[in-house]
Amino acid sequence: MFASAQNPPRGSSNNEAASELRRAAELMRSGRIDEAEPILRRVIVSNPNNADAHNLLGVVLDQKGRTEAAEREFRASIRLNPKGVSAMANLGILLAHAKRDDEAIKTFETVLRVSPDHPQATINLGLLYASRSDYQRAAELLIKANELQPRNFNILFNLGLTLYNLKRLDEAADAMEKASIVSPSAAEPYYYQGLIAATRGQDEAAAKFLEKTLTLRSNYPEVNFMLGELLLKHKRYESARQSYERALQQDATQPVHYARLGGVYILLGNFEQALDVFQHAAQRFPENADMHYFVALAARGAGDYDIALTALRKSLALNADQVDALALLGAILNDRGNTTEAETSLRRAIALNDKHFNAYHDLGRLLVRSRRYQESVPVLERAAMLNANDPDVHYQLFLAFSRLKRKPEADREFAIYKRLSEAPKSKAN
Repeated sequence: MFASAQNPPRGSSNNEAASELRRAAELMRSGRIDEAEPILRRVIVSNPNNADAHNLLGVVLDQKGRTEAAEREFRASIRLNPKGVSAMANLGILLAHAKRDDEAIKTFETVLRVSPDHPQATINLGLLYASRSDYQRAAELLIKANELQPRNFNILFNLGLTLYNLKRLDEAADAMEKASIVSPSAAEPYYYQGLIAATRGQDEAAAKFLEKTLTLRSNYPEVNFMLGELLLKHKRYESARQSYERALQQDATQPVHYARLGGVYILLGNFEQALDVFQHAAQRFPENADMHYFVALAARGAGDYDIALTALRKSLALNADQVDALALLGAILNDRGNTTEAETSLRRAIALNDKHFNAYHDLGRLLVRSRRYQESVPVLERAAMLNANDPDVHYQLFLAFSRLKRKPEADREFAIYKRLSEAPKSKAN
């Protein structure tokens, strides 16, 4: 935004000064800033108090990347004309680009006190608030900016993004739809329409939006990941694997991409491939305790207990309170006959998380195997409360009650075990 000349240069008529500034502004609008700069400098030499000349020279210098010199010119213009909103707005943009957000916010707020409907300050201040997650204030400003400049893609998209973060989903969807109408080739609005639909539980519509996004930009890891999430939710594991694989290929910097791809390989029963994915992740993120735990999980499934134990000890060295790692360590040690350390690990897991089914289940198994039947019963009953549909918990209870000669309870648990064990067969038939 270029201001008109307000102070005539010394030694020149008002008309001459205005003419020179108009000529410089025209050159700037056509991108010929090198030709505009000497004209503006001549005006300033003739009259150093011409606020508009300083402002326009600041714009030229900013476009040339001479930020410090541009800031000096904008501040000179404001000093000469404290109510010059164009120079203030230009200074605010410069400060925002320089990541001097506090100063930029103050500057834009000053502009809006002088000129409440200033479009440039309104949208930029809204974007700054959004960048600070102050979405409520951002939304108010961006709604106003949209009223001042309807059908502006940048305003509509950022308004939709802000409303999405405020969970105002209907308004967010409306803004994103309008943004996609204004710019049909832009991928981002379709992505966020997909996220909004997924948040509403409209998975089919979400998938269509995400697939549309990929037709516009195939290299979009967040979209491939989100598609994987939807497919995983509906147990379409092979399709989910393909989406997660693309997400990882496109962005290998996100630990969650490895976690989901390895996880879906486990669901597909391909523990070797899962192990390979998690081992790559553990090498890339050696300080991530979860990645070492995932290595152990896949290694146990693949039958490689040595790798599993090594990975679990690495995980617990990084995070001694990693409950899942403690529970898995206890289970593997129990299977290998190291009951003392296994019990310590399982009881530690339970102390950290009183709702950890696997820890209770494996501790109960350990106690039954150690013939500590009386002690095993409350542990296994707690496991059954956490997951009543696990047949092995009821079988372990059957064993414990049988050894304790508590026949009615033993018969009850064996009946439950048989029913749960035979349920998958009846479904298959």
